[in-house]
Amino acid sequence: MRIFLRRRVLPAGLVLLVANPVSAAELDVTVRPANGALRENVENYIGELGDRSEQELLRYSRVAQTQAEKALQALGYYNGTIETEVVAGETPRLRVSVRPGEPVRLRDITVRVDGPAAQMKAFRVPRNRLKAGAILNHGVYESAKQQILNQASRYGYFDGRFVKQRLAVDPAENAADVELVFESGPRYLLGDVSFEGDSPFDPDLLARMVPFEPGTPYDSELIADLNQAMQSSGYFEGVRVDANPANADQQRIPVAVQLATRDPRTLGLGLGFSTDVGPRMRFDFRRHWVNPQGHSYGIETELSAPRQNVGLWYDVPLDPPLTDKMRYAAGYQYEEIANRDSLSKLLTVGPEWHRKLPNGWQRVWSLKWRHEQYELGDDSGTSTLLMPGVAYSFLRSDNRIDPSRGYRLEFELAAAKSGVLSDADLVHANATLKGLTTLADRHRFLGRVQVGGNWTDEYTNVPPSLRYFAGGDQSVRGYDYQSLSPTNSNGDRIGGRYQLALSAEYQYQIAEKWRVASFVDQGNSFNSLDFPTLKSSVGLGVRWVSPVGPIRVDLAHPLDSEGGVRLHFSMGPEL
Repeated sequence: MRIFLRRRVLPAGLVLLVANPVSAAELDVTVRPANGALRENVENYIGELGDRSEQELLRYSRVAQTQAEKALQALGYYNGTIETEVVAGETPRLRVSVRPGEPVRLRDITVRVDGPAAQMKAFRVPRNRLKAGAILNHGVYESAKQQILNQASRYGYFDGRFVKQRLAVDPAENAADVELVFESGPRYLLGDVSFEGDSPFDPDLLARMVPFEPGTPYDSELIADLNQAMQSSGYFEGVRVDANPANADQQRIPVAVQLATRDPRTLGLGLGFSTDVGPRMRFDFRRHWVNPQGHSYGIETELSAPRQNVGLWYDVPLDPPLTDKMRYAAGYQYEEIANRDSLSKLLTVGPEWHRKLPNGWQRVWSLKWRHEQYELGDDSGTSTLLMPGVAYSFLRSDNRIDPSRGYRLEFELAAAKSGVLSDADLVHANATLKGLTTLADRHRFLGRVQVGGNWTDEYTNVPPSLRYFAGGDQSVRGYDYQSLSPTNSNGDRIGGRYQLALSAEYQYQIAEKWRVASFVDQGNSFNSLDFPTLKSSVGLGVRWVSPVGPIRVDLAHPLDSEGGVRLHFSMGPEL
């Protein structure tokens, strides 16, 4: 290795300037032939030069050369040539010129795990990361070792150790040999789970939240699942899970869970606005637990000009309590539909069995008794229906508030039988599909499909709460809320048997929290499946990403109506 130092003689008149503070020194690294990874590594090893003067850079040159050598060797270059030069000036500069030479390549590779872990499919041996003929990279070598140690820690091989770990480098031959042999030792087991702290709950309820049985082979993911289960139960404000291998007895690790119970009551009040219903207020009260068995109840109320409702529910945890519950619910809703063309006063009572399936779907079996007084234009009546039903929903997204990609699927089916506490034979079904993807971080594409239908021979007995009215912020923009509907002889909108609504939207991000949008909507509600007429609209909008989700302001123009541009305002997650 050679070091070249160049001094410049300064005129006497500039001596005073040299005594003054200088700007931060600069580092200039050149690699020939060009190699971006080597250049970056040399810069990182040498680091910032700070406010060193020319004289200080001259003294630092030897240190910089040593650091550059280490940077080359870390990436497999042991026979490089490094030259340094200090250039004076208002901003002194250290130039480092590198010729890396031929790299050291891997020759003989042995990477092996012995012991019980060798029979475990999930325990992956990183053989592919170290291949014969590849350029030696000390970071890859250390990473392969760490990958083995990380897996041993995750899967409970706490007595495991490397019985051989050797990296032999021969710079003269430009070759390196690797030998890594890890002896896993036995796999530890998870022992009994104990609960400590402020917890008024039945031990059986807590035990049913544990996602593993005593004697299960150790897996740190199971410990994380246990912590998440306790956090998501809604009962606790603080959870700490301790599964320390140092406390193991005969390779069986006891699990201690420290719990801090949350305040049992929460009260919420929210205000909102949309062009569909105008200003609205929401109130909810929840008692998160009422007894040692973990039962809970709540009240929810929403008030707006066209719709007011109140709902009550009582939840009983089942087994497992985090995914299964029985809900006993009742509610009353008053709604003026299609700008008061129709009116509904609906009372519902009945149980719901909620379950999260292993594949991620949410399923709800229900049995609802519905009693509704209504007006459909000039007609009025009363409807009573006992409707068993099932609903499935699935959400996959990369962010709950403002996702960049994902999709939501929802399906609902309910039926009633005349004579069985019901006035009519009826099958009622709905499906909603939403999708979102983002390209190049700025281009967002959203799609939505909504379909629904009623199948009955007694359609005049179907109440307005089960009929379909399209149009509005969440349906077909450009048309008034619930304005797309079949009408009676007086022109009153009385709802349709079926509904179809489609939407395609493109958004472009113009700033961190701002997007512009363009969209096309189509849809309608109708009574016949023979060539239904769909209403269309196009529009432009703006999106601002707030802490509670995007706030959407749209201007939509209907293509099948004499109406002008309509303003739409709504907010909330897009999936």
